[in-house]
Amino acid sequence: MLDPIASFAPIRTTGTAAASAAGPASAAAPSRAVSGTDFADVFADVSGQAVNALKNAEATSITGIQGKASVQHVVQTIMAAEESLQTALAVRDKVVAAYQEISRMAI
Repeated sequence: MLDPIASFAPIRTTGTAAASAAGPASAAAPSRAVSGTDFADVFADVSGQAVNALKNAEATSITGIQGKASVQHVVQTIMAAEESLQTALAVRDKVVAAYQEISRMAI
């Protein structure tokens, strides 16, 4: 049921594959970063947490339907998953808005 959401997991590998394909100039770019964490790592971590929250909510919902989990526990996990999904949607909207802003810039 969550297979399309699982497609967000390889975000980090896509970024590193693009960096390695770009050549030796891009290989030196990560060493210039001020902090030890780059945006791709943070984005991959956040998206992974969102996917895990959605999977956990789905599993808890199934457990609740089977009568093995309390209604309160099911509602709490679903609300946490909804919060993660809303956060992911907000980040997506900001990324799209930033891309549109950059695409409108004059060169």
